[in-house]
Amino acid sequence: MDHWDEIKKLIETRHADRLAERLKALDDEGRKEVAARLPELRKELRGRFDRWDDGLVDYGIVLRVAGAATFGGAATVASWLYRRDFAPQWDGPDGDVDLILAVIADRPTAWRADLAERLVLRMRVADDRGMALALALLRETGIEPPPHDPLVAGWVSQWPPRLGDDPLVDHLVPRLFEAEGVGRLLQWEREPHAGWLGALLELTGAGRVKREALIEGCVRRFLLGGTAIDLRFFVRLHEALDPSPAEAASYTRDYLRLLPTSPGPVAELAMKRLRGRDDLTTDDLAEAWESLLFRPERKLVRAGLSWLDRSLRRTPALADVIAAPLARAFAAESAELQEKAVELALAHAGGMSEEGRATIREAIELLPPRLGHQAAMAFGGGEVAGSEPAFVPPPLPAAPERVHSVSSPIESVEELRRLITKGPDSWRAWERVLAGFVTLIGRDRAGLAAALDARLFGDLFWQHRLENWTRPGQWLLRTAQSLGFNALARRAWQSFMPKAGLAAPHRLLLHRAAEILRAVEEGTVPPLLLATPTHSTGHVAAAELVRRLEVIEAAGVKPLAADFQQALLRLPRTPDPEAAERAARLTSAAGKILAAWTCPEVEIRLEWACGEDAGDDHDWHDRGHYHDVRLVPTVTAAATGLPLVDLMLSVPQSRAEAEHREWWPSMLPSHREVAAAHLMPYVLRRHWGERPVGPEFARDLARAEGPAGAACSALLARVLGDPQMPESVDVLLEVAARDDVPASEIGHQAGLLVASGEVKMIDMVTALDAAARRGAHAYVWRITAAALPALLPVPGGRPRNGLAAFVTLAIATAEWSGARGEIPEVRDLAARRGNSGLLREIRRLHKHLTSGTGQKG
Repeated sequence: MDHWDEIKKLIETRHADRLAERLKALDDEGRKEVAARLPELRKELRGRFDRWDDGLVDYGIVLRVAGAATFGGAATVASWLYRRDFAPQWDGPDGDVDLILAVIADRPTAWRADLAERLVLRMRVADDRGMALALALLRETGIEPPPHDPLVAGWVSQWPPRLGDDPLVDHLVPRLFEAEGVGRLLQWEREPHAGWLGALLELTGAGRVKREALIEGCVRRFLLGGTAIDLRFFVRLHEALDPSPAEAASYTRDYLRLLPTSPGPVAELAMKRLRGRDDLTTDDLAEAWESLLFRPERKLVRAGLSWLDRSLRRTPALADVIAAPLARAFAAESAELQEKAVELALAHAGGMSEEGRATIREAIELLPPRLGHQAAMAFGGGEVAGSEPAFVPPPLPAAPERVHSVSSPIESVEELRRLITKGPDSWRAWERVLAGFVTLIGRDRAGLAAALDARLFGDLFWQHRLENWTRPGQWLLRTAQSLGFNALARRAWQSFMPKAGLAAPHRLLLHRAAEILRAVEEGTVPPLLLATPTHSTGHVAAAELVRRLEVIEAAGVKPLAADFQQALLRLPRTPDPEAAERAARLTSAAGKILAAWTCPEVEIRLEWACGEDAGDDHDWHDRGHYHDVRLVPTVTAAATGLPLVDLMLSVPQSRAEAEHREWWPSMLPSHREVAAAHLMPYVLRRHWGERPVGPEFARDLARAEGPAGAACSALLARVLGDPQMPESVDVLLEVAARDDVPASEIGHQAGLLVASGEVKMIDMVTALDAAARRGAHAYVWRITAAALPALLPVPGGRPRNGLAAFVTLAIATAEWSGARGEIPEVRDLAARRGNSGLLREIRRLHKHLTSGTGQKG
């Protein structure tokens, strides 16, 4: 066997190690022959696979090794190594670098250097497949890498970095501060003694890289600009280097240039290096303060004002240069910062020149009227902005009608056929379909069977191959098929009912559909259904239910069991004496149950649990770990002896398979807290493609009857805090107008939702503010007052972002509604030391609540 046949066999059998050894043993003539025949072999191997198949990838390593060992020019090798058909586009780094280095080891250094440069320049991203080979060749040949940003990004992508003996350090460290993408790759570096931060600091300690070079590189990178993410690593490196005042002095002008527009962390770093200096000129100080006091970040403006104040206390002669910076601070969006700027201006007005005082007077119009008048009096004039008229909230709109009539019953086969073909899109449509189906069976079974023939539903054979039927529509289709007496299987109602794993309302829906199928098969279909709602809330009027039972008794048949139990759950809570008198004359077993029926009383308790731990002692303020929030309802109710009623009035504590959750409030219209409790497992989390529990759920619960407690309140609070559900504000207005859902409970649940991180503070504030400005201010005050104890930070704790805005909303609604009455948690926080924006707002609230008399908060 000659060498080509042997090499071809090694390629075809993909023995890469043996192939590399054989290739290294070839002489020049042998290499030339392999190089000449290799492209044809690639085509032959490619032809063994379909055009869309990437089967050649399996031969990628051996073909790359063979080409690297035998092709003559570096350009040809570079093109061969990275043919697309040798590796998919999404493939990871090369796994054959050592083999390729071995087969080209005897090539001249200049040739390998040429290959290294070509590989570098073909790269486009940091994780390019050829990065490892290019870096290895650069290290072996010792050449200076060509300037190319992806190479630097790829070099820093190595983990962990081992820079001590890396020959590329001298070439690539200076480029860290210029190459695009390096900062983004290193943004997660935090520890100064690990990773790239630690490696670079070790290099300075060993004298391999000068501290001055890294400091200068960081400052140079800041001046190039970029986002906070791009510069985050370099900020941390600069702070880890911690330049001394002497080292920082060389960059005074650079730090000043960074103050006005660089990202916040960079500006803060620059301020820190300038603020401790005693050798800054008056012009430098004026420039720094003016830059800082014009920035949008409150933290930086506050720090700038503090720096200015300390400097003036130490050197009163600087008063003449503070006018322009303070004038800029007058335009701050924060009232706190405006007040501080005015305070400083008034304190140092005596030291200002007339030019400085004129600068202040020109800026007075930027201040709110109260501060503007103070400044105008101190500085001898200036235009004070006019006071805007105080906002007066409108009256609370009247609640819409709680109940309206439902659509008329289906009277014709054609209408039923049309509705089934379209598919019921609401619980109202579903109830009409069920009622029409049962009624029309009694009137014209043959006509209904003809209208609902198999062609309407397609081939239902696949449905009988399922283990069970979990959708009500499946039962309806099977019932329609059974009308023609050509069913694929009898007693499907018994075989396909799921045994477990269903939410109670979902199971009741299936039972109602399944029992109609059973009645069709057994010939016991009643003339009508009992549970078809007479009102838009899902209620069935007691008089109408009695009338329907009278019709069924007259027909000599029994009502359907699930239908009867659903009808009982839909009775209004208020008794109807006339209907009760008629029910007492019914003779059937169902009639006697109806005559004795009273609305069951159910007590719901809602627990907040983190993971599997339930209880009231969990610290929802703790941000040290992720809060896996679960809302766990527990139910206390006396048994009725009716299995489906008892099932509906008991609530499981975990998520189960459930469809048509938006129908559930209509199934328990007199027990809205129970309906809300059934929804608790679905309120906070939803699976992909699952319809969220939204404002329409809350609206249906608001219009239903029965006590409303923690479950209803948690659901409403959750949708209020969702920025994708602005309609929830309309629901809150309706709830406020009726005032039959405790505002204090809504507030308590809203506070827990925000404290646990399930809802953002700003989203909750936005929704509550919108409702307050539309007339629900008194109700919103009660919500905010109840939420504050859960939101205010514990001693030593850090307040949540946006809490000051929540307190501001509480102040506004308390003032609009005339609320009074001390809140202990607000009192305790107001007494703490400090002068933050939150504490100032808390003190304002406490002062309002404890002054004068008025409505008790």
